[in-house]
Amino acid sequence: MIPGSNSDHPDFRKSFLFAIQGFRTAVATERNIKVMLAAGACAIVAGLALQIDLISWAIILLCCGAVITAELLNTAVETVVDLVSPEFHPLAGRAKDIAAAAVWVLSLLVGIVGVLVFLNAILGRL
Repeated sequence: MIPGSNSDHPDFRKSFLFAIQGFRTAVATERNIKVMLAAGACAIVAGLALQIDLISWAIILLCCGAVITAELLNTAVETVVDLVSPEFHPLAGRAKDIAAAAVWVLSLLVGIVGVLVFLNAILGRL
């Protein structure tokens, strides 16, 4: 559906509220989102403690946002797969495993980026 092409389509404000509702639902029901939000909070605290520079802040915040976004997309994929295939099916399992792997790969790379950013900040203080 093209946005605005139908009077039944929600306006911008309602769409924004639906997005907030989706985020709240994910936080309330998904353990991994909570873990990633906690890890992001730790990264922010570490950034404040180390007084990282503006570019480092941009990198850290983009990494946190990317991981949380990937986990939200993974949750959406898993929810849709569960809807269309409530019983186990090898292809449904494969789709869910691949979506989870995408989050895992991104998380590993973000971890490496975090080590580099914070190690650079620590070495710069010595």
